[in-house]
Amino acid sequence: MEKKIITTANAPAPIGPYNQAVFAGDTLYISGQIPIDPLTGELNNATLQDETHQCMKNLQAILTEAGLHFSNVIKTTIFITDMKRFAEINEVYGQYFTDNFPARETVQVSALPKFVNVEISMIAVR
Repeated sequence: MEKKIITTANAPAPIGPYNQAVFAGDTLYISGQIPIDPLTGELNNATLQDETHQCMKNLQAILTEAGLHFSNVIKTTIFITDMKRFAEINEVYGQYFTDNFPARETVQVSALPKFVNVEISMIAVR
């Protein structure tokens, strides 16, 4: 099986031993994205909506580098630290998809890298 690493300067560089995304055949696996602004390297975390938008922008940059769009996404995983705030995340997340929504799971966790409130990963197919 062909394995191709996807990297873009328009999304944050990995903060550990992993890649932004990997194509395995026609399937793209995108690592979880937290709200780091790739231009400044700083967290964009003034509000939960800001965090969610930044995660989605980072994912979009990786999809674009891979020649894909949100319409290619077949599954997402959302990690959040407070399930009571899921509606706030869902409102922003929904702005990035128009129809033919991907499968999704949302998991509450006790903490995330850099103590952000949300992290999102995706799987897409070309």
